[in-house]
Formats: sequence, structure tokens, C-alpha cells
Amino acid sequence: FTLPMIEILASGRSRARMARSLILTPTRELATQIAENFEIYGKYHKLSMALLIGGVSFEEQNLKLNRGVDVLIATPGRLLDHFERGRILLTDIKVLVIDEADRMMDMGFMPDVTKIVSLLPPIRQTLFFSATIPIEIRKLAEKFLINPKKITVSPKVATAETVDQYLTIVPDKDYVKRHTLRKIINSEDIENAIIFCNRKKDVDTLDRSLRKHGFNSNTLHGNMSQPARLETLETFKKGETKFLVASDVAARGLDIPKVSHVFNFDVPSHAEDYIHRIGRTGRAGRKGRALTIGTDKDEKYLDAVYKLIGKKIPILSIEGNLESEFDPPEKKNSRKKAKRAKANKNTNNAGNKNSIPAQNNNIKKTNIIGMGSHVPNFMLRSVAKNKSE
Repeated sequence: FTLPMIEILASGRSRARMARSLILTPTRELATQIAENFEIYGKYHKLSMALLIGGVSFEEQNLKLNRGVDVLIATPGRLLDHFERGRILLTDIKVLVIDEADRMMDMGFMPDVTKIVSLLPPIRQTLFFSATIPIEIRKLAEKFLINPKKITVSPKVATAETVDQYLTIVPDKDYVKRHTLRKIINSEDIENAIIFCNRKKDVDTLDRSLRKHGFNSNTLHGNMSQPARLETLETFKKGETKFLVASDVAARGLDIPKVSHVFNFDVPSHAEDYIHRIGRTGRAGRKGRALTIGTDKDEKYLDAVYKLIGKKIPILSIEGNLESEFDPPEKKNSRKKAKRAKANKNTNNAGNKNSIPAQNNNIKKTNIIGMGSHVPNFMLRSVAKNKSE
């Protein structure tokens, strides 16, 4: 959509400091790549652009907006932040692009997108892109578009023929899955790899485990600041990082041309995400390998993947009994009990050092009324004081 947009904008003139095109994307990475492409394609035109994404300070973005721009490339939240601060006007928008609308919906951005669309002039060109077209997306298209032309590209979802896919089924225990992943990694000829997890917290846990076992890995997920995410991607592209452990934020929109392997540490809960994940390898005619680690609990998710890609994934057998090859990690409660036992032992030892002399240990156990002879000094002082008075 960038090339025709540049052609349309180059043939007209904008009002003072008012943007004429708006591109909305669900993720910072996708917005950044669109901005990079816009600069490449528009290098021979005098068109200005502002990238409005989270994780970056407002100050730099405000400087660009104050000078005036032709194109806004933004994530919904940051665009609304600028609008509510009075930094942008949207009344001259001629072209609106909503990219990856299905992902916008999955990430809960549609209320923001709806609000943004309500701020735009009714007469405009709107381009609505979606990898999948469920009923909800069709309803949104009807809401945002007027008599649209529908263009469908590759309607039948298929995985690239250049990607060899494999599946291994293991017990539903994270430490077994991590051990399985390491075994597969050590058996493969890997140039670099992206390892996908379903949850952000699992990304960090798996990364720590890989580092502990000597693997060169790093993380990519939505909780990272934008500079940190860009730096991580750059080190991976340069080959300084071999394994990138990522959440699904990295599954779409990332342009990393040479990835030899993709690992699904978790079977994705949305079948479409399987397509996007393994699509990171086997690009531009290169061969790639995609390996998925599943459990018995993933049966319904795997069935959805099989239905979508039109075939079953070949099983990769792993030698040995994965669960008995090593001791499982101690449970947190066990560690806490061990710490408490150790603390009690230390307390008892300390008590023995300060206990009464050995010759008194043979005192017969008798019923003592009051405190016996063991009266604290401060109480003795109080008694002495009362007597003197």
C-alpha cells in the first residue's frame, strides 16, 4: 500500500502541518518496518513521515509533529495519546490503512481503532488488511468501509514447501519440554533459530534455562522497551545472538530473511499463529525447519492446526526416557520446608550454646509455680525499687 500512497500524496499538497495519510498497525515492530520501507520507497519525493509508537519518548515524536508531516505511521494507543494532548489533527486524512486487523482484534485494540476512525473525515480511501476473515472482521469491514472492493490473495492457507515440519509429543511438564528442546537443538545443524512461547513469563524462564546450559540466547516480548526490542532484533540479524526466545509479538511483521530453524516450545492456541510462526523460516526459496513440542493436553490445538494446513505434522522421535533422564527440579514448597528446617536447626544450636551449665542439666523436672529462681533482672530491679520506697 505504500507505493500507491506515495503517488497519491506526491500529486497533491497538504494543509499546513496536517497529515494526509494514516497507517495503523498492531505492533511497534511492524510500524517500524513500514516506516523504514516508506523512507526507501519515498526517497525521491519530498514527503515527511512520523512514527508514533510506544516505548519511545514523546519529545522526539513531538518535534516531528510540530514541523508537520504528510504520513502518520502509528500504533493505536500512542496515536490517541498524541491526539488527546492536542498534538495532531486528523481532519485532513485522505488515506487510512488498517494493517493486520485480525491481530488488532486479538490484542484488544479495536475499541481504540473504532475511536480513531470516528475522528477522521467520512470521505477518504480506506484500506483494510487481514490475514484471516472471520465474522467479526467482516462486521468491522462493513462498519469502516463503503462499497469496498474485496481482494483475496492465496485464500487456501498453506505452509511453505521449503519448510520441513516435525512434531514431538512429551509429558506435560515444563522441565521435560526444556530438556527435550535442548536435545533437539544439540542434534540439529542450526545457524540461528526463533523459539516461540505462548506466554511472556515462559519466554524469560526458557531464556534463563538456555543461558544456564551454555546457549547464546535473548528474549523478545511485549514488555520490553522499544529501544531494547530494536537492539535485540539487530543483534539477532547480525548473528551475535543465535537463539531468539519470543512471544507471538514477533510472529508477524518481522523481516528477518535468514532464519534456519523455528521451534514452537508451546503449541499455539490459535492455529493461524502456527502459520505465522513457522513462516519466519524457509523464506525466499531457502530451506528451513520447524519443530513443535506438544503434550497430550494440546490435542485440540493440534487438530486445529492439522485442519488449517490440510495435513498432519510428521512425528519426530526422541531417543531415551525424557522424564527419567534427570531429576526434576525441587518444588518451591520443598525448598521452603528445607530452609525452615535449617533455620530451626540453627536456632536450636544457638540455644544450646546459651543454655544453662551442664551441672544443672540433671535437675529433676518438678512443677514450678511462678518463675522459680529464673527471674529476669529487670523485674528484680523493680522489686528492689519498691522495697526501698
